[in-house]
Amino acid sequence: MTLEERIGYRFRDQKYLRRALTHSSFSNESRDKPESNERMEFLGDAVLSLVVSNYIFHRFHLDEGDLTKIRASIVCERSLFRFAQEIDLGSELYLGRGEEQMGGRNRPSIVSDAFEALIAAIFLDGGLEPAGQFVLRFVREELDTAGEQRGTFVDYKTMLQEIIQKNPEEKVTYVLVGENGPDHDKHFAVEVRLNSNVIGRGESRSKKGAEQLAAKEALELMGE
Repeated sequence: MTLEERIGYRFRDQKYLRRALTHSSFSNESRDKPESNERMEFLGDAVLSLVVSNYIFHRFHLDEGDLTKIRASIVCERSLFRFAQEIDLGSELYLGRGEEQMGGRNRPSIVSDAFEALIAAIFLDGGLEPAGQFVLRFVREELDTAGEQRGTFVDYKTMLQEIIQKNPEEKVTYVLVGENGPDHDKHFAVEVRLNSNVIGRGESRSKKGAEQLAAKEALELMGE
């Protein structure tokens, strides 16, 4: 499976992908001095922060300090290295011989920086929407968990149920309509139905998360 298949995005311009995978040690040892991923890491960090900030801002009713703490728990080397390992990003890097011999493919600082550069590559090639989808694939469930632990989780399912209960003859059900991906990276798609009509759909790396997102979409449709 290629890297593009693993990340679920196909580049229109391969130069962005190659640059995101090029470490400075490779650039320094190459005759043609290709641009390294350092500038893209800078941009990717900004895109990552924007996507995470936007998600938690709309997901949780928290003050600025708590939002910052939740974001910092995800936008850090430890988390980014773990996300990169899920797609085996280290094996795709262009490293100089010295860095290769020193185990650079498994060095958290190098691999996490490359992950941010990859976010930038998707952003430059396809825009914010695919970059955001890529980021949320990794962070959504962990952000939801962090919010729940702070007691500020927005329970969209309960909110929807309370509205529907005002009409006793109406019935809400959640139906799993899709499940794909390997065991370590499952994705679930759920529809919420009012009687037999689909009123919302959500996708997440957990069934519960997908149900919450489906309920959120239904509430938005209702103007809540």
